[in-house]
Amino acid sequence: MKRYLIPALVLAFAALAIPTSAQARVIEMGAGAQPAGASNCPNDPCVAAYQMTAYQGRSGNLKNPFVVPRPGYIVAFSVTLGELTDSQIEFFDGRFGADPQVQLALLRRSTRKGKLGNHRLMRQSEIYDVSDYLGSTPTFALSKPLRVGKDFRVALTIPTWAPVLDTVDLAGTNWWRASRPKGECGKDDELSPPSVQEELKSIVDYRCTYFKSRLLYTATYVPDPRPTTKAKSNEARR
Repeated sequence: MKRYLIPALVLAFAALAIPTSAQARVIEMGAGAQPAGASNCPNDPCVAAYQMTAYQGRSGNLKNPFVVPRPGYIVAFSVTLGELTDSQIEFFDGRFGADPQVQLALLRRSTRKGKLGNHRLMRQSEIYDVSDYLGSTPTFALSKPLRVGKDFRVALTIPTWAPVLDTVDLAGTNWWRASRPKGECGKDDELSPPSVQEELKSIVDYRCTYFKSRLLYTATYVPDPRPTTKAKSNEARR
């Protein structure tokens, strides 16, 4: 069951913060992937994402689930968190120095030949501590909607660590890309160095792609309404 952190009324107020001209249908980016993903925690292996910014490039049947099709706003996001034992929490806290945290990031990918791995950080949300929500799917309504442009990537930043990965029995049609340099993608016995993209307007080369794996998050996106053409307007008056 999805666990909402705030009443639906507050979500409605968040939507009202968007200019009236931008009211439109709401799309949950990343939702509906088949098969549905879930963390393997607290079973073995219990895998956590750590100290990076990343986005899901494909989720099974969903191609480009986090590429924005046209300008609009991101008003909320959700993360599906594994349920951990006390000893697992203690291990990750000790290894990464703090409680589990998540943050939403909006990236603009370069279109220049030879520079397609470059991503500029355009906007980001505040950081949310999720230590009280392990084993559930909290939804965070943003205090201020984030404006997105066409082809922006909606990414997830993990400042510390968070059990938001499904790595069990997934097909190669599931992959995500991270803000890590080439040759430092990490292994079971060798962690990747911290690579969180946190400075606005900074450009980072995303050189690590992870296959047969899925980041468990979604983003609530409100696209700008399409303008009515003159022909349709005249038809409506008849």
